[in-house]
Amino acid sequence: MNKPFEPLEHGAARCPGPSTADIIRRDGDQAPAHLTEESYTFLGDDDITYSRYTSREFFELEKEKLWTKVWQWACRVEDIPEPGDYFVYEITDKSVIVVRTESGEIKAYPNACLHRGTELKPAGSSGRSKNLRCPFHGFTWSLEGALTDVPCRWDFPHISDDAFRLPELRVELWGGFVFINFDRDAAPLAEHLGVTPEHFANWNLSEKFTARHVRKMLPANWKACLEAFLESYHVLETHPQGVLTVGDANSQYDVYGDNVSRFVHLVGFPSPHLGKAFAEQEILDALMAEAVVEGVHDEAGKLRVPEGSTARATFAKHIQQTFGAAYRKDLSHLSVTETIDAIEYHLFPNTCLFPSLLFPMVYRFRPNGNDPDTTVFDLFFLQPLPDSGERPDPAETVELGFEQSFHEVPGFDPGLATIYDQDTGNLQGQQRGFKSSTKPGQTLGNYQEIRARLLHRTIDKYLAR
Repeated sequence: MNKPFEPLEHGAARCPGPSTADIIRRDGDQAPAHLTEESYTFLGDDDITYSRYTSREFFELEKEKLWTKVWQWACRVEDIPEPGDYFVYEITDKSVIVVRTESGEIKAYPNACLHRGTELKPAGSSGRSKNLRCPFHGFTWSLEGALTDVPCRWDFPHISDDAFRLPELRVELWGGFVFINFDRDAAPLAEHLGVTPEHFANWNLSEKFTARHVRKMLPANWKACLEAFLESYHVLETHPQGVLTVGDANSQYDVYGDNVSRFVHLVGFPSPHLGKAFAEQEILDALMAEAVVEGVHDEAGKLRVPEGSTARATFAKHIQQTFGAAYRKDLSHLSVTETIDAIEYHLFPNTCLFPSLLFPMVYRFRPNGNDPDTTVFDLFFLQPLPDSGERPDPAETVELGFEQSFHEVPGFDPGLATIYDQDTGNLQGQQRGFKSSTKPGQTLGNYQEIRARLLHRTIDKYLAR
């Protein structure tokens, strides 16, 4: 695998052997067409300067021109299901109250009293409230943003109820997520989402609920943390225990405009780095031994690949049956790739969405307040609602500090905890390396790291506005 390739047109080189699309077509079960339709564009090969991750000046530009101008999701609709429910969302030094009004509408307000600026709700809080009352002097607003009470109103003849309505942020919904935007002139959310709603037609995220939420502090810039999850190139070195069951080097990478990118990462197909063929039963046994979702292990080795079938198909059927029983839902309509492959969409700026059954995750990466060197990583697991339509309450958040392991999360699968520890374990060394390097920037692969390049290209478009 280290033999240099002959020069090709920029971005045209691919891993030798069957592609991800080839393998999905071999499954023969009518996977959605977009999963085998490649959408790659060469975006250049200049280095990405390290100052973008370390510079206070660059961080302040992002605060001014990115985070106050871009659509970003603040919470899920199940976080505020009833009138009066509120959720405080924070990004850099901004704080926002997202609230469900008496009419059931969702609104978002800057978390600041119009009297003397005090936060109306504590940072990081959520709950239920009949109104929005300042804890300092008692100025009070209705959930709809109308001024309802001013103590000693006789001393404020210079304010009017209309002028003292709480200012509203833009709010739109998609997939059960509540998106906010500080910029009243921003294009509609639908434009920002691009192909995402079309591609998620078979994976209605509105019909899911938060079954697990882990919040982990990470010791690196938010972009470096995000980029660690945008490619499979790291699997051979960072996750060597999984190379028999994942097709890392032949993962498919796609870009869709400025805001959306994707990889399709095969499960049940050996890494091309191994350089040899394996029996389907051997692959299935490895899958069952390494399964990273609680309840799917098969330590007794009873699961067998039927004659003429594959490890991928057998494993997918097993997952559908196991999860179907757990979720009280029929999942047999899903294709193999929709069931077990790691399909990850990046929605600019900071969200990753995994729609497949085996990988039901959502990632969000936010700057940790005003610190360019640290990040808040939110990891969500979304499970389908049962066929009854009953929506369980969202899971309580488990908080992990910088030095804590995912193995400390109650009930977390040990294999998956190891993978997340491996993924996040490189980040402190990378952030330090940015500052130690005499080389001014990182050099990206043209294909496997295209999604990281797209991230920076889109950031630059915001900063240039």
